[in-house]
Amino acid sequence: MENIKISIIMPVYKVEKYVAKAIRSIQAQTLHEFEFLIVDDGSPDKSGAICDQYARRDPRIKVIHKENGGAPGARNIAIDMATGKYIYFLDADDWTEPMMLKKMYNLAEREKAQLVIAGFYIDTYYKPNKFITTNYIPQNNVYKSKEEFRKDAYKLFDKNMLYSPWNKLYLASYIKENKFYFPDTLWDDFPFNLRIIRDIERVVVTSEQYYHFLRARSESETAKYIPQMYEKREEEHDWILELYRYWRVQDTASKEMIARRYIDRLIGCVENMMNPKCALTKIQKEEQIKEMLNSKRTQKCIRVARPKSIYTRIMYLPVKMKKTDGVIAEAKVISFVKKRLLRLFVILKTNR
Repeated sequence: MENIKISIIMPVYKVEKYVAKAIRSIQAQTLHEFEFLIVDDGSPDKSGAICDQYARRDPRIKVIHKENGGAPGARNIAIDMATGKYIYFLDADDWTEPMMLKKMYNLAEREKAQLVIAGFYIDTYYKPNKFITTNYIPQNNVYKSKEEFRKDAYKLFDKNMLYSPWNKLYLASYIKENKFYFPDTLWDDFPFNLRIIRDIERVVVTSEQYYHFLRARSESETAKYIPQMYEKREEEHDWILELYRYWRVQDTASKEMIARRYIDRLIGCVENMMNPKCALTKIQKEEQIKEMLNSKRTQKCIRVARPKSIYTRIMYLPVKMKKTDGVIAEAKVISFVKKRLLRLFVILKTNR
């Protein structure tokens, strides 16, 4: 347990069907000098017991049991405990390729990086044993200054590289010295990473893919109905606008990315309202969507956004025309395809 290179942090909650595979994928890593901090966040199923079984056989694994308080608090406890030079965050229902830690560590050491960003896979299961894989591949790059990174950040946002923690290796001292912790909020990954990149200087991006994000659980954050989603997306948009003001980056490409990102998420908010678990009446939904479409922010973004495919142009049209019924109709179609034709939904989303 001496000379720990990487501290792996994994919160665990109601993942008894998946957590063993996640643990084995770390044990299979070709880099062996790691500590694996697993935080059982009061899971009511057998997840914690499964983790304990692996810990008894592998001294690199330490399981912390705590009362349920959410993934942010679980990760934060482990951050304070971490002794490795670098920190890596893993989700308990996903898995990793064997060379991931070694290759990301070598890149970080070679370039003296504060952050390494890698490509990843999203494996979406549309049947119990059948899935479609979406590849997320950024361009190789080494950023040695704040200015270089900030100028190119829009490309990384566009490739979905800056949202989640699990495709990244973080310099532990950078996190600890700046007291970067996960906030206790819905979708805590994004604000955490916004703080990480705000003043970052040395970043390495690799096009190699190591992480498999699984979309398989009906109760996962990416599948369930989210009350107050629109308010949350508005808050996130404020965050990214503030970040770019702070960076003093206002070029056309960055502005277009921000606008397109907003419209894509606005449509997602309407689709979320079509979920059967949404308690709003038909009239309430129509009123809220009309207000969303007519907001100055929406209309400003729809003028700036440049859709990249015919599919996206079609999706943007009723937003641009402020057609409430049109947006509702397309949201219902999206919801139907997402629920009944998931494979098609993934293909359309990938090529939008």
